[in-house]
Amino acid sequence: MATAKELHDLTLEDLNRRAVELRQSLFKDRLKLRTGALESPAKRNEARRDLARILTVITQKEKAAAAKA
Repeated sequence: MATAKELHDLTLEDLNRRAVELRQSLFKDRLKLRTGALESPAKRNEARRDLARILTVITQKEKAAAAKA
């Protein structure tokens, strides 16, 4: 789990890569949930929150870049 401050220090490319990785992880977890093989539903919730944090930081950085331009 990354804090918002740590995420602000990353570049947009890194943030987008982490978002893709989390989306893939959530997809796999959703399949495991359907088959009953998911070990910890709490990790799934944590991943969803991390993805939301990352998407928020991406949006903030994009708006800041647009304001500068």
